Amino acid sequence: MADSDTVEAPPKARQQSSGGGDRAEQDRDAKQAEQRKSARPWVRVIMVIVLLVLIIGGLSYWYATKDEESTDDSYTDGRAVPIAPHVAGYVVSLDINDNAFVHAGDPLVHIDPRDYEAALESAQGQLAAAQGQLIAAQRGFEIAKVNFPARLEAAQAQLKDAQANLFKAQTDNRRQQSLSRAATTGQSVDYATAALRSAEAQVASAQAAVLEATPVKPNIGQVGAQVTQLTGTIQQADAAVKQAQLNLGWTVVRAPQDGWVTKRNVEVGTYLQQGTQIMSLVSPQIWITANFKEDQLERMRPGQHVAISVDAYPQLKLKGHVDSVQLGSGSKFTAFPPENATGNFVKIVQRVPVKIIIDSGLDPSLPLPLGISVTPTVTVQ
Repeated sequence: MADSDTVEAPPKARQQSSGGGDRAEQDRDAKQAEQRKSARPWVRVIMVIVLLVLIIGGLSYWYATKDEESTDDSYTDGRAVPIAPHVAGYVVSLDINDNAFVHAGDPLVHIDPRDYEAALESAQGQLAAAQGQLIAAQRGFEIAKVNFPARLEAAQAQLKDAQANLFKAQTDNRRQQSLSRAATTGQSVDYATAALRSAEAQVASAQAAVLEATPVKPNIGQVGAQVTQLTGTIQQADAAVKQAQLNLGWTVVRAPQDGWVTKRNVEVGTYLQQGTQIMSLVSPQIWITANFKEDQLERMRPGQHVAISVDAYPQLKLKGHVDSVQLGSGSKFTAFPPENATGNFVKIVQRVPVKIIIDSGLDPSLPLPLGISVTPTVTVQ
């Protein structure tokens, strides 16, 4: 019975109700289309404005940076002077700490000086002994200049005396030989003969003495050569004393210039070898090494203004100028430079180091270590 009570709507009524819903939906679509049409000009205007802003901004940036060259392949650079002892020995004291600032001449390390003090005393003793020998040789030289001529004169006088005795002995011998045996005795003849032989021997001895005393100048020169030799010995001894004094002074290792102590690898009790690096001194003079691409160097010249930003201190704005451009790319000075003539050449844009001097903007309270990253901007007008 329930099914029979339900009244089904006529088909025409159903068609009218569905037609009304379609018209409402079509009206909504038309209204949205009109709204989109009315909003589309504004969208176009906004897009045009944004495009103009981008174009103007791009042109402004290009115009502002067209005379600038920048690179982030840059770092702080400076002189790190290696410190090494001149002499070997044990460290007895240190006068510095890590990263301390020192002035030229300040003591850094003390080496045990006792061995070098003993060496200095020994060298001074050798010098004194050589000086005494030289004084004696000089006195002997002065005496030789008198003695050798006098010795020659004495030898010549003895020769004359011996020759006179020989003449007398010859005369006596001839007289004894000419006498008859009754007028003389055999003993007298023997005496005369012996006297003659003795006189001849004396003459020979005197002649030898004269011959020995004749080279007066060579004899004097020999003594003078000893003086010259001892003079050279004194010079050697004096040089040894100076070297010993230097060695003793070098037991105190001093700073050769102003700078900050870095990479210290020495402690009290360390045995230092001569020439072994024990620390470095970073000089206060710091500059920038900027590795620009080769196509950025066309208008870059020394003296051009540089603005420098430091990655570690964004608030630090440094000013500087281009000092010089290295005459060679970085790859040219590597341990194994490329060999383009081998046939496997691949063209790579090279970078050339440019030295930039910092003129202003440094803050004494902010340390600027070597090797930290910076970004220089060079105005290449």
